Amino acid sequence: MTLEARLKAKAMELGFALAGITHAQPPSSLDHFRSWLARGMAGEMRYLDKGAEARADLQRILPGVQSILMLAMNYHHPTTAEQKVDAKPTGRIARYAQSVDYHHVLWGKLDQLLAWLQREVPACQGRGIVDTAPVLERDLAHRAGLGWFGKNTMLIHPQLGSFFFLAALLVDLRLEPDPPFATEHCGSCTACLDACPTQAFPEPGVLDARRCISYLTIELRGPIPTELRTPMGDWLFGCDVCQEVCPWNHKSIHGRDPDLAPLDELQTPDLEAWLTMPPEALRTRLRSTPLLRPKRAGLLRNLCIVLGNRGDRRAVPLLETALQDPEPLVRGAAAWALGKFSTPTCSAILERALASERDATVLQEIAMAMAPKTA
Repeated sequence: MTLEARLKAKAMELGFALAGITHAQPPSSLDHFRSWLARGMAGEMRYLDKGAEARADLQRILPGVQSILMLAMNYHHPTTAEQKVDAKPTGRIARYAQSVDYHHVLWGKLDQLLAWLQREVPACQGRGIVDTAPVLERDLAHRAGLGWFGKNTMLIHPQLGSFFFLAALLVDLRLEPDPPFATEHCGSCTACLDACPTQAFPEPGVLDARRCISYLTIELRGPIPTELRTPMGDWLFGCDVCQEVCPWNHKSIHGRDPDLAPLDELQTPDLEAWLTMPPEALRTRLRSTPLLRPKRAGLLRNLCIVLGNRGDRRAVPLLETALQDPEPLVRGAAAWALGKFSTPTCSAILERALASERDATVLQEIAMAMAPKTA
């Protein structure tokens, strides 16, 4: 077997579902990416601008890099937790975030893979990357033969669908590249575009992150735009809608890595426990998961919006508690959610909050929540 074949076989042994090799030349989609940034569609993700030069020159990430092994790890695990009819209010978390933090799982496997390669070629230098360096992973993965670009911008593979993580191993070896994925298989289907609750796709292949529920619940640090809160539904962290409706995911194979198996607590999160938990206790509870990305204030902001959208009146006492949170971001979201109920009890809660609130943004949220609702 060639070194390339043995390297890919070792990757499969470690649990990766796909492996392909590409050269270290700049990605072909750089101009498209720069245009997307110039149109402001990245929202507040300004870190994407900072790595522009490195994306164009991978030597800045690993001096001497000649080849890239692109890898896919399947996280499409079957659901195991059951939601009882009379259960407490809960929310939805995107599939990829329902397990322990995938970064640590994939980094561990990349370290093992690089160690194996360095035993085979002692002088080899390499670096493993899991979406934490300025690399256009999907473009490189397409070039390495791992799939085609769907209309929702996700990479899709015929057997895996799109529920998989991408990782890259950059090496200073000259390896034989695999052919790019030559075809696309979306055809006339627009299911992903049509299903988006916030209409985040202005055209096929273009995502306006500013309207994407994943961006709103994870990357946005301030209040979520009012007109996008109701369409968020019960998404607490991330969103899978455009993937759930994709026909290729309906027939995709399930992942088998136990390290990425979903945790019951993250399949049906206990919103009451999270909202009433002391801040440090919540951070400790979620420390090994991706859910700390928006920080406590962002997560509880999302939680309040979910409670408002669910319309379960058992949530009113929780929202009253949230209206006294130290974080203005949480108080503002709680006020909006209470306004969704339009009951005398909620009006009285808002009246009391109005008398004691000092933050201008929260005062505005309370005023809007108390305003008469138009048909």
